[in-house]
Amino acid sequence: MKNVKASLCLVFLIGSILSFIPAKSASAAPLFQMPFPCNQTWTGQTRTNHSPANSVDLNRTNDFGDTVVASAAGTAVTVRNLGNTSYGKYVVIDHGGGWKTYYAHLSAFSVNQGESVKKGEKIGEVGSTGNSTGSHLHYEQRYNGNDVQIKWNGSTIHYWGSKSYSSNNCSSKSGAPGTVNTNGADLNVRSGPGTGYSVAGQVADGESVTISCQTHGQTITGTYGTTDIWDKIGPGQYVSDAYIYTGSDGLVAPLCSN
Repeated sequence: MKNVKASLCLVFLIGSILSFIPAKSASAAPLFQMPFPCNQTWTGQTRTNHSPANSVDLNRTNDFGDTVVASAAGTAVTVRNLGNTSYGKYVVIDHGGGWKTYYAHLSAFSVNQGESVKKGEKIGEVGSTGNSTGSHLHYEQRYNGNDVQIKWNGSTIHYWGSKSYSSNNCSSKSGAPGTVNTNGADLNVRSGPGTGYSVAGQVADGESVTISCQTHGQTITGTYGTTDIWDKIGPGQYVSDAYIYTGSDGLVAPLCSN
């Protein structure tokens, strides 16, 4: 009987400890933009019988062959042609943190599998391949494999029905802009993505930087929360994204190749 009581006490103790451990929060999404060049206007249609339900079909007059661009920076993990079925020619971009975007029914590809892409970079052209009855772009946002309601520029699109949208996907070819925010102190620049790397200089609070690419490294808690993203701001120069304002908690530039 004593052993039974001891076992029950142990189970109760473990359950009490676990109840105080906070659940892991969902990874913040990148600041996704429309999958079309800056200032273009497209009509998006959502419907309850769509597959998957939270996807959107986008079209405009004479849109066959129009440019499709990346909604956010990431890596093209799928560039595939399913022929006359399903998505037809489609691209999947991995943005890190469990977030992916899908671009389907393309007429042509402009990116290779495994290639890093910037926000606003061309990845393909609108078409009508696969299970499609007319030219349009089928677009999805997924988190950990599940389709979620789509957000562009931080706002959820219209569900259910049709609405016109104007693209704010206005990227700079020179890199993604950021601003240092340390609440006063200079920020150490490291030679790699972690505080174990040597100091390669400093940037002042409030200074503007250009992020050429981003990588995952040491987890840091700073002005903008906790993250393992590090921003490359020059050759052999990295700063923690926890201290850089970019307008997004996720990736805003392509993943560094090394």
